Amino acid sequence: MQFTDIDNGKSFDWGNTSKDYAKYRDIYPDEFYKCILDLGLCKDGQKVLDIGTGTGVLPRNMYQYGAKWIGTDISENQIEQAKLLAKENGMDIEFYTCPAEDVDYQDNTFDVITVCQCIWYLDAKVIADKFARMLKPEGKLLILYMGWLPYEDKIAGKSEEIILKHNPNWSSYGDKIQPVFIPEELKTNFDVILQKEFPVDVKFTRDGWHGRMRACRGVGAAMNLEQLSAWDDEHKMMLNENAPEEFIVKHYISLAELQVLK
Repeated sequence: MQFTDIDNGKSFDWGNTSKDYAKYRDIYPDEFYKCILDLGLCKDGQKVLDIGTGTGVLPRNMYQYGAKWIGTDISENQIEQAKLLAKENGMDIEFYTCPAEDVDYQDNTFDVITVCQCIWYLDAKVIADKFARMLKPEGKLLILYMGWLPYEDKIAGKSEEIILKHNPNWSSYGDKIQPVFIPEELKTNFDVILQKEFPVDVKFTRDGWHGRMRACRGVGAAMNLEQLSAWDDEHKMMLNENAPEEFIVKHYISLAELQVLK
């Protein structure tokens, strides 16, 4: 993938980091899923389409609540991992490799469409009409995000510094608690009925945080083997010097609930 306004136009490929993604990015805390359930979404027989599903983290973790899930992602490697993990856990989830802009179902098919950690990669001019059409009357579009807080957390801040040293094009640094991005184009087809942000503490081991960093866009998805090896050594050294074996990294959760206009 390549975008002029992301990472200075440097290309990245989530497929390069799918195994790390599957192992290390299933990290959302209970508060994340509780917030979705408290909205009355993604449960009790609802039909849900998860766009940019990656390795299927959202459908797999919410499967127990009774929704019928379909997950799509542009990366074939990500979908392969999603299928493997779902099968290992006996979960009946449909996963397909498909760009979000090409996903196409009949009108009024879904109760909910979820977009987690990826709204800024999608062509809003294309998805606005299409998502609204595929949702049932009063259907919901749920935009979800969780990010670490580098200015409030020493380990997160040091990790960002090391990524930027080895990949100065990476542009996802310096996050702070803020509303999740809602493309203006969506507001033609949807009402924004809720926006919410709140801090959370997420537990990691050294290996878990190292793997989570390696599975981010600026590292495993973008670095060549030489860069990745140098980053790997320096980041492990930083953790050994600054972090106990188990520790908390300060994050925040940000979401927006939109309702289709019909």
